Amino acid sequence: MKILTKSVEMQKWSAQKRCDSRSIGFVPTMGALHEGHLALARRARNENDLFVASIFVNPTQFGASEDFGKYARPFARDCELLSACGCDALFAPEEAAMYPNRASLSTRLQSESNAQTPTAQTPSAQTWVEVSRLGEIWEGAIRPGHLRGVATIVTKLFGLTNPTRAYFGEKDFQQLKIIEHLVRDLFFSVEIVACETVRENDGLALSSRNAYLSEEERRIAPTLFRALQAGVGAAKNGERDVAQLGCVIEQVCASEPQIQIQYLAIVERETLEPLQTLSEKPARALIAAKIGTTRLIDNVAI
Repeated sequence: MKILTKSVEMQKWSAQKRCDSRSIGFVPTMGALHEGHLALARRARNENDLFVASIFVNPTQFGASEDFGKYARPFARDCELLSACGCDALFAPEEAAMYPNRASLSTRLQSESNAQTPTAQTPSAQTWVEVSRLGEIWEGAIRPGHLRGVATIVTKLFGLTNPTRAYFGEKDFQQLKIIEHLVRDLFFSVEIVACETVRENDGLALSSRNAYLSEEERRIAPTLFRALQAGVGAAKNGERDVAQLGCVIEQVCASEPQIQIQYLAIVERETLEPLQTLSEKPARALIAAKIGTTRLIDNVAI
């Protein structure tokens, strides 16, 4: 596995491979890899001539007082896992490679840990990529600047890796929709491949942040998925009123007082706009909650 740390190196490598008419499957990550990432990696490996991954803990998608500083960075372990999946090239840039000629965003983020506005709002960046309405609701409302940081870094990574296909998990469903929109709106010639959420045996969606849960919190965490599944069950039994479906989901969450729901919504799948009744249009149930100090998100088709 070739490890590239400079943007020009990554760009030259991918340009050469595409000139040779070889397809590139790309999986962008922030490291701290788990089975969810590896499922994307294996699919990218199987469906393309070459498989490229990136590891970059992107400071612009973290708000003030979020977990940028303590986000796990087990780089050597991550490299071993990617190599075992058949990764051909790993792009692992320093911050300066992605945000050149600017003061360190990560340093600034840590120094502003008590600030009320996210680092993504500071004037250090010259260019941002935003998906307006879709980036303002749900995660966008709870974490201002987060989705703008995601859209911006993914745009940069697409420009450098020039992939044929890029693989994203449905666990971060709003992020997936943001990326699908930016690809269409900015005419990227990359196919976005959505992959099902990978879960533990008890239903908990895999996430790097699961490691922050205490033993008791880990016991409670699968309740979010059970609650969503209860909503799915009610819909299958004929319930079409979204308010009633929301009550079903909330009642399951209420069985565990430590669960603090930040939002619960049943939305149209493509726009993520809230629904009043289920119809023939595909819908998605979204939930975000804190258990202790750990914030978890999940979603299911409904």
